[in-house]
Amino acid sequence: MLIRKLFRFENTHIVRGCSTRRCSHSIHGHSYKVELLLEAHALDYGQMVYDFGLLKGEVHTLIDAFDHAVALWSGDDPTYLEAMRRHSERWVLIPVSPSAEQFSRLFFRLVDTALSQTDMNNGESDVRLHSVIVHETETGYAQCFREDADNPRMGYIDLNAIEFAPTIVREWCDSGLFERLKQGAHRALDRSVDPAKVSINASEFSEDVAHTNNELVRDYKAIQNEF
Repeated sequence: MLIRKLFRFENTHIVRGCSTRRCSHSIHGHSYKVELLLEAHALDYGQMVYDFGLLKGEVHTLIDAFDHAVALWSGDDPTYLEAMRRHSERWVLIPVSPSAEQFSRLFFRLVDTALSQTDMNNGESDVRLHSVIVHETETGYAQCFREDADNPRMGYIDLNAIEFAPTIVREWCDSGLFERLKQGAHRALDRSVDPAKVSINASEFSEDVAHTNNELVRDYKAIQNEF
């Protein structure tokens, strides 16, 4: 069974390298809607897949961090990044371009990490994040499934490469929320890896990820030089 929870936020960005010049060369904003679809094959003690009220905590905090903020791609022009961080109190630096597609992957990583570290103490059974839908406009959206979130061909999303503006972090009830989530994700990864079964070493993986992300930056700069 699937259940859906809807969130909303206002955000501004530039999507470098896209076909529409207005979007790739001008700061603009959208009224975003984010749908979280959770899946389970059994119900809890309240005969629910998952209590919607539980999503009003850490999950809401992470999504709301993007509200009235500027989404910045770390691969963008350093001068632009510095200016936006200087003139805006609310910004989020991310390792991928803030397109609807990448936002859906980003929120999948954030929400999945938060849910994986949530204590299930009301009989919840095998609850997992099924997919994330990000509506950029009333007529266009992107939907990310688990295989998309971890697809290196779309750019690797490292939680350690995400940075929230100090103003945003100060508004959180738990200012250590994101650091705690990152540490928990790192410990979970360590537990899940069997060194005897690893077919690729860390240095090779890091090189592959760096190559993919560098290709995205290089493609953007090549397009930028055409104008």
